[in-house]
Amino acid sequence: MRLRSLLERDEDVGDQAGVHVATMIRSISAVTFATSDMARAVRFYKALGFSMAYGGETGAFTSFRVGNGSLNLARADDRPPSTDTVRVIFYVDDVDAMYAQVMAQGLAVETPPRDAVWGERYFHMTDPDGHALSFARPLRGADG
Repeated sequence: MRLRSLLERDEDVGDQAGVHVATMIRSISAVTFATSDMARAVRFYKALGFSMAYGGETGAFTSFRVGNGSLNLARADDRPPSTDTVRVIFYVDDVDAMYAQVMAQGLAVETPPRDAVWGERYFHMTDPDGHALSFARPLRGADG
C-alpha cells in the first residue's frame, strides 16, 4: 500500500502518537549529502545533468536545482563514505534517456532500467560518497 493511501486511510495517525498533524507534508525542499571531496562530487552531479545554483568545486557548500527543490552538498572532510540505507529517488522525464546519459559519462550503475511491480520504471546507482540514488518515472496507467 502506498504511503499516501496509508495517510488518507487514517487521518488520526498523528493523534494516536500523541501528536496532532495540522497540515499535510507535500514536498521535500532539499536533500543534503556530506562529501569528503567537493570537486569530485560536483563533477559527478554535473555529469548527471544537475544544474548548479550555488557553490562549486572549491566551495564548502554547493546546491543544485531539482525541480522546486535542491540537492545540496556539504563538505565534511573527516566523514567516511555513506553506508546509510537512505535512497533518494529523482523523477525524470525519460528513464532510458537518463540511463544512456549516465552510461555515456562512464558512470557505474547498480541496475539497468526496469519496470517495477509498484508502477515505476527505474534504475539505481551510487554517488562517489556512497549515497544511494534512483532515477524513476511512473509507468503509464499506474495510479499516482
